[in-house]
Amino acid sequence: MTVDDNTEYAEYTAYAGATAPHAEQTYDLLGIGIGPFNLSLAALADGVPYLSAAFYDQEHAFHWHPGLLIEGATLQVPFLADLVSLADPSSRWSFLNWLKARERLFPFYFAERFHVHRAEYDAYCRWVAESLTSTHFGRRVDSVRWNPGRGLFEVGHIRLDPEGQAVGRGVRHARNLVLGIGSEPYVPEALRPLVEAPVVPVVHSADYLAHRDRLLAAGHVTVVGAGQSGAEVFLDLLRARPAGSERITWIARSPAFAPMEYSKLGLEQFTPDYARFFHGLAEPVRDGLLPRQWQLHRAVDHGTLAAVHDELYRRSLGGGWPDAVLTPGVTVRTAGRLGMGAVELHLEHQEQGTRTRMVTNAVVLATGYRERPTDQLLAALDPYIRHDGAGRPRIDEQHRIVLDPAVGGSVYVQNADRHSHGVGAPDLGLAAWRSAVILNSVTGKEPYPLPARTAFTTYGLTSATAPVSEIPSARPAGIRGS
Repeated sequence: MTVDDNTEYAEYTAYAGATAPHAEQTYDLLGIGIGPFNLSLAALADGVPYLSAAFYDQEHAFHWHPGLLIEGATLQVPFLADLVSLADPSSRWSFLNWLKARERLFPFYFAERFHVHRAEYDAYCRWVAESLTSTHFGRRVDSVRWNPGRGLFEVGHIRLDPEGQAVGRGVRHARNLVLGIGSEPYVPEALRPLVEAPVVPVVHSADYLAHRDRLLAAGHVTVVGAGQSGAEVFLDLLRARPAGSERITWIARSPAFAPMEYSKLGLEQFTPDYARFFHGLAEPVRDGLLPRQWQLHRAVDHGTLAAVHDELYRRSLGGGWPDAVLTPGVTVRTAGRLGMGAVELHLEHQEQGTRTRMVTNAVVLATGYRERPTDQLLAALDPYIRHDGAGRPRIDEQHRIVLDPAVGGSVYVQNADRHSHGVGAPDLGLAAWRSAVILNSVTGKEPYPLPARTAFTTYGLTSATAPVSEIPSARPAGIRGS
């Protein structure tokens, strides 16, 4: 460490207020963010006695998409896609063990549910988060730097009171980091001014339940987006509004209100086998492939689509049609406020090439999520980070950001590597596997042995795909086939 480094470190630790005795504790692994993915890592790390780990989150308790815990809504993955089971089904942090602890194992058995309620999954995760000693809420990490003299990462954080006000600062040291800061609601550029001026309710679906009463009271409601969230919001509004005067419009850019790919072999694209195959593809191929896979993760569960149709059909039994418009293939070009109680949406149909305007009294944006940017958080590490052709951090097969060899530790990512590992990156079904891969990499001792193969499908051509002995030999030159 140079004199300048020592000075900077002394100033930083003084600024951080790192004077408590525990401030000098060094962790093997420090996690930033406690969503399902880092919670999975924390749960599996709890089973590794020789590993010291801590996880920080700025919220004061675990909550998983609270604005979308609509009554009856279920996960799109089976209950085995909990925090641990697909890496260690014997873990005490499994969903089944949570049911047992709540004396609900037999009711669940007789319910014969493969896909559990979202509210149930949220409660299960909160039980794990509150039971682990490694999870620390009310801690907002605001800086990360590499200290070459100590060979450690220094993580600056702010302690927050229940109202979100800063009450202290601190610094922690770790040999390795893992980023699990998740994603954030995406609002299209054309609609951002309306969201920021809340005279008329224009809300993202992530906040749907908090605004549900206002939306139900609105004269006309428009839902934008044809994914699972859009379908669930549309269905909930439809069920709650009076027959004959539903006054709901559902529009989306996608060419159809399409069902999620849910065939058994199709689902194998959410296996580690496919993630390895995808990671091995050239960067331009990966970037071109992802948009074509929208029906794997941006479509709607078959059961939800059936429930929407059933509700619409039920409302037509007395004759006539419900006052609901469902139109795919539509883009919102621009939008503006009309007075104090309405907004005007300028729409374009992509295939027709036609444009029109629509006035509505409320809008729900089921427009998905985007990975939270890490530029500011990792600003001090940026000189060490290796980037790909699009300026994104390069991620190796073990979910590590590729760093300059001068950095002796590793920075792992959770749900921030779709560009390198494919559509399964945000899928809950790969959470436990990815956590096990990270822990095996951090410890170098393989505390969680993983199978070499996870899919019947073989992705890509290999020698195992077509044994040499079975490949027909070429015809002699000059001889034409019959």
